Amino acid sequence: MIDLGNNEVWFVTGSQHLYGPETLAQVAEHSRDIAKYYDAGKAIPLKVVFKPVVKTPGEISALCKEANNTDACVGLIMWMHTFSPAKMWIAGLQALQKPFLHLHTQYNRDIPWNAIDMDFMNLNQSAHGGREFGFLASRMRLNRKVVVGHWQNEGVLQKVANWCRVVSAVADSKKMKVARFGDNMRQVAVTEGNKVSAQMKFGYEVNGYGVGDLVKYIDGVSEREIDTLIQEYRDTYTMAAEIQSDGSMHSSLRDAARIELGMRAFLGEGGYTAFTDTFEDLHGMKQLPGIATQRLMASGYGFGGEGDWKTAALVRTMKVMGAGLEGGNSFMEDYTYHFDPKNTTVLGSHMLEICPSIAKGDISCEIHPLGIGGKEDPVRLVFNAGVGRALNASIVDMGNRFRMLVNSVEAVEIKNDMPKLPVARVLWEAKPDLQTAAAAWIYGGGAHHTCYSQNVSAESLEDFAEIMDIEFLLIDEKTDLYRFKQELRWNDAAYGVKGI
Repeated sequence: MIDLGNNEVWFVTGSQHLYGPETLAQVAEHSRDIAKYYDAGKAIPLKVVFKPVVKTPGEISALCKEANNTDACVGLIMWMHTFSPAKMWIAGLQALQKPFLHLHTQYNRDIPWNAIDMDFMNLNQSAHGGREFGFLASRMRLNRKVVVGHWQNEGVLQKVANWCRVVSAVADSKKMKVARFGDNMRQVAVTEGNKVSAQMKFGYEVNGYGVGDLVKYIDGVSEREIDTLIQEYRDTYTMAAEIQSDGSMHSSLRDAARIELGMRAFLGEGGYTAFTDTFEDLHGMKQLPGIATQRLMASGYGFGGEGDWKTAALVRTMKVMGAGLEGGNSFMEDYTYHFDPKNTTVLGSHMLEICPSIAKGDISCEIHPLGIGGKEDPVRLVFNAGVGRALNASIVDMGNRFRMLVNSVEAVEIKNDMPKLPVARVLWEAKPDLQTAAAAWIYGGGAHHTCYSQNVSAESLEDFAEIMDIEFLLIDEKTDLYRFKQELRWNDAAYGVKGI
């Protein structure tokens, strides 16, 4: 499982020596209060660490270099309590390699109308001190998050908390390893991409393995381990009769459990947190990993089908962002449309690999033919996903840049039985409508594979894209197709020559 509790964000306050020791002592006290409040609250899942107020170029540079060299530090929250001349920040910000959030706030919520005097004014200068800092960051063309409002405001706190999740995902991406079992599905374009460029941009490394390398781990699983895992299946899911201990296909359940245990051992030993496979390359395996992949995703692993390593990495990233929140994140595919004018929806699913973290209600463990891959019938978990606001996200390689596309959706109740479609599934309404959303997605070159999220916001994904310095496109309630196409043209101009 994913644990964000060991990560730190540093609370950094800027000032200067101009105001004297008494004022600086108050600045430090206020800064310490905010850091303590954020650290003690439940909204922010990371440790919020107070850092001494920085007042000189040397102090700022030393702190930024310390942050770079501290693995636990995943980002910095910066607040200009007083006026902190921004030229002092140039060297430090040039050296800083960690993402930062500019919190444009002030200690007091309200103006003390009857008591306000020049001492108060000299102490509380965030309103213009933050603008000085903002100019310098913009002049340096630095990507950062800006949050404005009183630090105790619930909306402000939530934005800070979401950003803390994003920078945790950024830190995780920098050390992520993606294992590819077999190659990409043959002749497919969008699952390809430049792995060197991806590692330079996102930090994660993508390593390929022959399926035989995995089979060694699968073959090494003991019967006792399989017995223990099958009991876990029984305790967790509704088991189909034919795969019960006295069922005609119980041996297939044991094969599926063996595959899961072998995959866990391989990924764990290699330090991998995301993986891919493909039904075209299963040499030595009796069935395509179904329940194994689903349960590995539920444990926090990223996954991409047909060798789609970019989506595998994105699923892992979004699982880190959403860790501990209600709802889940899953590998997904737009499978088929319902074009009823009064009820236009998309059925999202995949052959097998939908994560049970998005399930609502009972989860059934079943076995059915797959129809492709030429292997034995795979075991899988079958369920309906929950309803409510969600989104689909995709990262594609455009040749000269990576592009993230996000489409806001509303998952709706599945009212019709699908007795002949034994897969996990979700039904949603695309925003602003299917015709606009699908056209925009296609114009933008979005992949057919996505990460479907119930608990990560479009704003958080935009923050991630800005930190990683990749293109971001949002398709939501406000999308107008004409303006969206214009945005594509502007972005091509901004990024220079089109990639080929």
